Amino acid sequence: MNVPQMFGENVFNDAVQKETLPKEVYKALRATIESGKQLDVSIAGTVAAAMKDWAVSKGATHYTHWFQPLTGLTAEKHDSFIEPEGDRVIMRLTGKSLIVGESDASSFPSGGSRSTFMARGYTAWDPTSPAFVKEGTLYIPTVFVSYTGETLDKKSPLLRSMNAIDKQAKRILKLFGINCKKVSTTVGPEQEYFIISKEMYDRRKDLRLTGRTLIGAPVSRGQELEDHYFGVLKPAIAEFMADLDKELWSYGIPSKTKHNEVAPAQHEMAPVFSTTNTAVDMNMLTMEIMRKVAKKHGLICLLHEKPFRGINGSGKHNNWSMSTDNGFNLLDPGPAPEKNTLFKLILAAVVKAVDDYQGILRASVATAGNDHRLGANEAPPAIISVYLGDHLGALVDSIVKGEDFVTDKTSLEGSIGVPESPIFPKDATDRNRTSPFAFTGNKFEFRMLGSQANVSDPNIVLNTIVADAFEQFADELEGKKDIESAANAICERELKAHYRIIYNLDGYGPEWEPEAAKRGLLNYKNTADAVPVCFEDKNIQVFVRQGVYTKAEAIARANIQLENYTKIINIEALTLLEMAKQDIIPAVSDYVASLCSNVAAKQAVNDSIPCNTERDLIMKLAGYNDELSSLIGKLEDVLGGIVMEEVISASQAMAHSVIPLMEQMRTVIDSMEKITAADYWPYPSYFDLLYSV
Repeated sequence: MNVPQMFGENVFNDAVQKETLPKEVYKALRATIESGKQLDVSIAGTVAAAMKDWAVSKGATHYTHWFQPLTGLTAEKHDSFIEPEGDRVIMRLTGKSLIVGESDASSFPSGGSRSTFMARGYTAWDPTSPAFVKEGTLYIPTVFVSYTGETLDKKSPLLRSMNAIDKQAKRILKLFGINCKKVSTTVGPEQEYFIISKEMYDRRKDLRLTGRTLIGAPVSRGQELEDHYFGVLKPAIAEFMADLDKELWSYGIPSKTKHNEVAPAQHEMAPVFSTTNTAVDMNMLTMEIMRKVAKKHGLICLLHEKPFRGINGSGKHNNWSMSTDNGFNLLDPGPAPEKNTLFKLILAAVVKAVDDYQGILRASVATAGNDHRLGANEAPPAIISVYLGDHLGALVDSIVKGEDFVTDKTSLEGSIGVPESPIFPKDATDRNRTSPFAFTGNKFEFRMLGSQANVSDPNIVLNTIVADAFEQFADELEGKKDIESAANAICERELKAHYRIIYNLDGYGPEWEPEAAKRGLLNYKNTADAVPVCFEDKNIQVFVRQGVYTKAEAIARANIQLENYTKIINIEALTLLEMAKQDIIPAVSDYVASLCSNVAAKQAVNDSIPCNTERDLIMKLAGYNDELSSLIGKLEDVLGGIVMEEVISASQAMAHSVIPLMEQMRTVIDSMEKITAADYWPYPSYFDLLYSV
């Protein structure tokens, strides 16, 4: 396999554009992509014709405007290239069809921002993200808006947030004599996932309907030995990963790293970072390809944040940075950050932004699935904090406390102390895996994202709140004669004001939660409690100021988030009820009946034959069945009283009434599984699921 030759072979990328477009058209298109220049619509017809010819040469017969509605997934409607010409057809893609499409918007979530009987919506080409051919169709990345102008997708506000940070960052850079055409945010979303047998998956109703196991007694060997992490790949997994890389590379997705993760059957793929909107598109495509490639191998890729209780769940680390078109990284501290006023100012802006808007940053990663991970000693706590490491931490301490900056934490040479060992570079700072928002050399790693998340959501918030801090700093600095002194004064003031958000210790430690409460930091442990902060005026206005959302759009998205949470918990509860009533209670009853028959048969032979084991099992299981029946009734009563349309009260009921009852049911069911004969239990066990590949 010639990787350089096949990399991006299915993508209408820069090389293809340069080869297939007239020189002036190519230059105009690249100006839009690279510098943010408004698209020249006059070139659309030429680009569309070249794109169609290239796609047809790849076997495409259709095209689709590929967009990301507020479901958090992707959407597509396929139209063929054919147009009648007499009694024949020709293949054509017009400039108008490339630039704009029309879609029925009535069936997509709108959060109350429009009436359901108003149906018209438009998809509009995003030229900054390359088109690609997949399975006979040309995919054209687009945004999605309603007839009345409200954005109905995740990409539109992401692009707006990138524009906001570009505009405000350039103001800051200009004050320090740095000119550039564009400042872009970049993201490298690491992707964790589970791989299990399709045969076992097909026999689990909960996995098929909800993506996670609602019941399941713990397996006797989980991750206690810590031998799966970075362990030797099983042949079936290695074959899957090899095919996955090949597919990803063909779509220009720079899959760089693959390895076993901590939990049995858990793995990770990490790409090279890309411009944020492109990285989002790539990650959405990556998750789709993972699922499809797994099925070709008789496997299932699980992207739920917590498919199995008792072992690590899956996240998606969001490596976020800012850089100019000429390669200057705004988050690079340089060899002497204490002398780098620009870096200190940018750092202060990020710290201020994260502290001021910790609520919406936490809400941006809040989902029903991710609620199972956060704070579970496998993912960061639900409390937002910033980790700077020893070196930068000491620098900030010196600024806040008005002391001289003194530290021995610099980059060193490392060795294991034997002559044969190579000398390796040793970083100035260790990594803190317990921190939600950690500085890692020249970027921040936002570790709170769930594995199936659309990474637009947290990046919209990050870009917006940092742009807002930049704007405040630029407003204050512009017109000042001594920029260095004024900037250092801002750094000192803001780092003192937001010092509480910085925490360089163990986020898993028992002392952190009470310490965070003393500092006044927010601690929302579930989606129902986290999302309502998005309705607060302060948190709406930051989006409005930066032109990312209108007030109506901000409120709509919070409503949709709560609606989605409520629907997911409702589906999980109904699924658990169905499993309990239709499968578990009958199966356990059958086993109890067989035990009773065994006791009766023994007693018929001789009433002195011991039957204590069977009698104990009968009493325990019959008691569990009665307890489970009682809990079923309680859960059905609670669900029946929830008004789904009242999203705030419904989400609260799901979080604080439904989920606790589901947990009680699970405790009973898992206890039953442990003492029910395997032949009678209706579902594959955790052992079957985790160790069958």
